[in-house]
Amino acid sequence: MCQKAIYPGTFDPVTYGHIDVIRRALKTFGEVTVAVAHNPQKSPLFSVEERVRLLKESLKGLDGVSVRSFDGLVVDLARREKAGIVIRGLRMLSDFEYEFQMALTNRKLEDSVETVFLMPSESYSYVSSKLLKEAAALGADVSYFLPGCAYEALKKKIAKTG
Repeated sequence: MCQKAIYPGTFDPVTYGHIDVIRRALKTFGEVTVAVAHNPQKSPLFSVEERVRLLKESLKGLDGVSVRSFDGLVVDLARREKAGIVIRGLRMLSDFEYEFQMALTNRKLEDSVETVFLMPSESYSYVSSKLLKEAAALGADVSYFLPGCAYEALKKKIAKTG
């Protein structure tokens, strides 16, 4: 039986690295819910609604994927969605310590939910939304790393705030 998985994140904005992790998750799990976090401790460039819209547009035609926003703990969302797996992407070794701590904390909070770490393709292993926003704000062409809708939205957002 294929389990349902949740891939939580900020996705500010969605990158090809995120999409690569989603495609990898779909190879193993029957359903993947991409869960866009409303995290009051972060100050995203895009609103939750914009991030959900960009993800839906970027993932159009990908069967087995749904996109939604959420507040609160990932394990609470997993319980509500009846998902037994939380997907976390690992780009570099530097991601591991934080992700490992989060996985162990989630296990303590809800032992029926497992965390599965997936690595993106080498082409995207160094890509982060934060880095791309910084580079784009300085005039770099980051279109190679972003779906077209996310790239266009980022250019418009930077032009407004720039």
